[in-house]
Parts: sequence; structure tokens; C-alpha cells
Amino acid sequence: MNLHQRLLEREAAGTPLRVALIGAGKFGSMFLSQIRRTPGLHLIGVADLAPERARANLQRVGWPAERLAARSPGDAVDQGTTWVGDDATVLIQHPAVDVAIDATGHPPAGIAHALAAIANGKHIVMVNVEADALAGPWLARKAKAGGVVYSLAYGDQPALIVEQVDWARTCGFEVVAAGKGTKYLPAYHQSTPETVWTHYGLSAEQARLGGMNPQMFNSFIDGTKSGIEMAAVANATGLTPAPDGLRFPPCAIDDLPRVLRPETDGGALRHKGQVEVVSSVARDGTPVPRNLRWGVYVVFEAASDYVRRCFAEYGIATDPEGRYAALYRPSHLVGLELGVSVASVGLRGEPTGAPTGFRGDVVATAKRDLAAGTLLDGEGGFTVWGKLLPAAESLRVGGLPIGLADGVTLRRAVTSGAVVRWSDVVVDESSEPVRVRREMEAMFAADLGGPASTT
Repeated sequence: MNLHQRLLEREAAGTPLRVALIGAGKFGSMFLSQIRRTPGLHLIGVADLAPERARANLQRVGWPAERLAARSPGDAVDQGTTWVGDDATVLIQHPAVDVAIDATGHPPAGIAHALAAIANGKHIVMVNVEADALAGPWLARKAKAGGVVYSLAYGDQPALIVEQVDWARTCGFEVVAAGKGTKYLPAYHQSTPETVWTHYGLSAEQARLGGMNPQMFNSFIDGTKSGIEMAAVANATGLTPAPDGLRFPPCAIDDLPRVLRPETDGGALRHKGQVEVVSSVARDGTPVPRNLRWGVYVVFEAASDYVRRCFAEYGIATDPEGRYAALYRPSHLVGLELGVSVASVGLRGEPTGAPTGFRGDVVATAKRDLAAGTLLDGEGGFTVWGKLLPAAESLRVGGLPIGLADGVTLRRAVTSGAVVRWSDVVVDESSEPVRVRREMEAMFAADLGGPASTT
């Protein structure tokens, strides 16, 4: 609350928050459509590997050409305009930048940009949830030690779920479950970029004309994106995954308190305090009426008969016994809402969700029988999908993080449905993302009751 008023004050004083955006794809473009309409924010620059595409996206969402005339980040500060280029480092290092946003979706890039921001005293908003799932707990600790804020991105589902969990706990409720909705069937774990459009009800030509990336969209279908986002929620809230990962129970909005309660009470949860994703379709493929495909939820418990009576008196939907209740948001606006994170980080020094521990991990899992010598192609590809596991279990089995499963070769065969382990692949131990991940595993190994993974 009051962020807009504080932004107005910064605008009136001529001291706007100065923002750097790295990555001008779909999420970044949605943010770009709003930041020019938001008082108290100045977009100094946009860095993208394809600057002309970034310029085209800026103009497509309403930026006039004269606003993009800056030849350097320094010119952008002096002129009140925006620079566009391909060098993220130059942008992050500019002394006028207050907040850097990584919206690349590429885990190694996200780690590199976060480290550059920390080294240069900039707050970092990590839209790149793939990088957060790979190394967010480590990055958050590094940011805190460096005196800056590391934050999840408001508008994306993890930050919205974290907000709901915080609301429930601040009200004195025990959180029983939290998560989001998606479209899920067990067969989707074998989906590839060649089969993905049938699950969306599109032809390949329709998808091509819409500029839709099949591998990226496939990560939403095959379960990987759900695992990544729930790992981010677990690491930020203290909620934990079920021992066997996400269960994706079909569930309507009105049934959230009934389905998302412990098995001992007739529900689908292995334990209280669980992250879970609900499916918008039943296992036979029929749509669930009033489903939560695009939304987020939190389920919480009445601690006394008095609270149960209050639930009933105020018409709150509960399970049949009146013990569990749910709050949900039916949709999210993705990059259109990102300004909330920028304002919260820049004005209050508070993240809109950030890792506080290492509790959930997403490990590469074979989509089919994979022979020795197979080159893995990462999230949403033809070879592996990302399965959510408790972090302790991931370390115990030596699971290869999905964020490092792109461009690495199998040393030995892996059967369909099996977890790919560090020891199964050839990795470059000198690369920055591998080094960071190894350091994170070592940092949390003692807390999780086991050693860090070894090759």
C-alpha cells in the first residue's frame, strides 16, 4: 500500500527510480507497456541480444521513437530518454541505475546479471524464475551480504503466491497449502516441441504466425514450469514439496479447501504446509468447471471452533467440516504488474518474495529412454522435463538441476522416467553457473542432512 503515492512524490521531486531492463521478450514487453505510464519510474535502458527486436517491441507497445534516442545510458539519464543496446554489463554498471531486472529466462544469464548487479550495488528483480530455481537461495544471500535486495517478480505466479501466504500468516492462520493452477495430464511429461501445439489446441502454423516458441511453451505443458515455480515458492515461504513431487490433483475453485487438505482429513496433500499445483482438467481430459488454470491460491486452517463459526457467518467457502478455507486469485497479469516489484524494492527496500532457504529443487527427468552420448536440450525440449523434489532428496540422489541440463552430454544411458544425476553427464566444472550451483549445494548441505552432489 502507498507505493503509488510514494512514486508520485519521487516524480514531483525529480528523483525517479531509475530502472534497467535486461531482456525485451514477452514479459519484458508487457512491463515496457506500463513503465512509461507509471510516474516516478525512469527506464534508463533496455539490453537485449537483439537490440532491433527490442526497439520494435518498444514501439509496438507504444513508445514513441523520440523516447529511444539515447546513444548511451548516460545520455538517457541526461535527456530523460531510454537507451537500447546489447551490452547488459554496461547498463548494469551505470551509476544512475537503482534497480536491474533480468527477464531473459536463461539461467546462466540470470546468474551473471544478478552477480553483476550485486557487485555494482543495484537491487535485482529476478523475472528469470529458472535462474531462481537453480541458484536463488545462494543469490539472495549474496545480495543481502552486499547490501542490496534480491526479489521475485510481482505479476508472475510465484510472487503472487508468496503474497497470499504472507497475508494468511500475518492474519494468524496456519498455511496448509499454496500454489497455482495449470492444465495437466500425466502424458504431458513426454510432450516435446513437436507435439506441444496439440495440447494447446493449435496448429503449428497458427503458433508460428503468433510468434510462439514451441520449446518455451512446452515447458508449461510438460510440468517443468510448474516445478520451477513451486520450487521458488517453497524456497521463499518455508512450504515444502510432497516427497514424490507435484501431484496435480484436478480441482475446481470451490473445491480448493476440500481437495487441498491432508490425506488424513480426506484430501490430496501428503502433509500440511505443502506446495501443490491443481489441474484444470480431469484425468480423462474433460475440463474441470470453474477451474483455476491461470490463478493462484492459498489454503489455511481455522485454529478454533470460534474461527470456524466466523468462516460460516461470513460465507467463506470451506471443506465440509468447516476447518479449511481458501483464498484465490483467478488470474495474473504477468509483466503488466512488474512495477509493484520495482517500487517495493526501490522505495522500501523490500522484495516481493525472495528465497529464505533451499527447500525445493527441480531435477532433470528422462522423457524417454536416453542412450549414452545423448545431448540434453534442457527445459521444454525433447529429452528431459523438470521434476520438483524436496531439496534434501535432490541432494541425496545427486539430481542434475534442470537449469544445467541444456547442452550437456550423457556419460551413460538413462531410462524413461528416471532422474538424471550429476554423475550421468559431462559438465564443465569451471563454468559460472555450475560453480555457483556447487557452492549453493555445499552451503545448504549440512542443513539438509546430506553431502552436496559430486560428479
